[in-house]
Amino acid sequence: MVEAVTVELPSIASAIALAGEREENLKTLARQTGAMLVLRGQALRISGTDSQIDLATRLVKALEEIWGSGKAISGVDILTARQALDNQQQDELHALRQDVLAHTRRGADIRAKTFHQRQYIQAVRTHDLTFCIGPAGTGKTFLAAVLAVQALLANQYERLILTRPAVEAGEKLGFLPGDLQQKIDPYLRPLYDALYEFIDPEKIPALMERGVIEVAPIAYMRGRTLNNAFVILDEAQNTTPSQMKMLLTRLGFRSRMVVTGDLTQTDLPSYQASGLAAAQKILQSVEGVAFCHLSKADVVRHPLVQRIVAAYEQHEQP
Repeated sequence: MVEAVTVELPSIASAIALAGEREENLKTLARQTGAMLVLRGQALRISGTDSQIDLATRLVKALEEIWGSGKAISGVDILTARQALDNQQQDELHALRQDVLAHTRRGADIRAKTFHQRQYIQAVRTHDLTFCIGPAGTGKTFLAAVLAVQALLANQYERLILTRPAVEAGEKLGFLPGDLQQKIDPYLRPLYDALYEFIDPEKIPALMERGVIEVAPIAYMRGRTLNNAFVILDEAQNTTPSQMKMLLTRLGFRSRMVVTGDLTQTDLPSYQASGLAAAQKILQSVEGVAFCHLSKADVVRHPLVQRIVAAYEQHEQP
């Protein structure tokens, strides 16, 4: 028997925040609970079976901490709240929302959006070497850059080093125009983008000239010892095992390293093993090394990205 309940929301702002753009959040809530949700002004009508209505009502209540203040809700917020309900993690959900990592230059709060992201952040804070493996859009590089910039600004480290292998699908550096720095910039652009969220872009060249911030391909790391530095290796799936070993053994005193990558997006030739896959097998049980795994449930980009990742995962299953 189909029943219905109506939830009166406190304001138009809260109703807009709950519904989301083009009512995308209501659609996500419907997919998660099986109930039908219809918003008319400040009145949210939830219909379905008793169990569907109960789950949808509890899920909306679990999200009130966000929409109640008129803040936008994302699809990943809904999935995390559903996970908290399923696992009796309401207290952990509140702690997750209260733990603000940083504020961008525009004043936006940066915090973990999922429980796995929070575990990743805690791992980086407590380990000198952390690996984070997961699909595109899960915040692997961005969260590492947030922690690195915050540590740099707090004078915990003297340098921030961002590196990645200059390997991309079907492209080679020699075919790109310009000098070497101009050639490698496109490969390092995601790292620059993360920096720009926290440091005035006009100040970054001066910091780079002084060596406080270094952005370079992994080949530049050979023969060096990286002391008193926060090091981020991005796109690590495109390193060879020898490159990975080379970089890991550069780690010096009072330094921290975060290695991020997505093993499903390796651009190396088919005959070449991935250094990230090799490191995962070799270092999994080494004391002081943390491995964090993110999934499609941790995607924090456009909601469509999560569905794309899921579709590819299903297609690639044997």
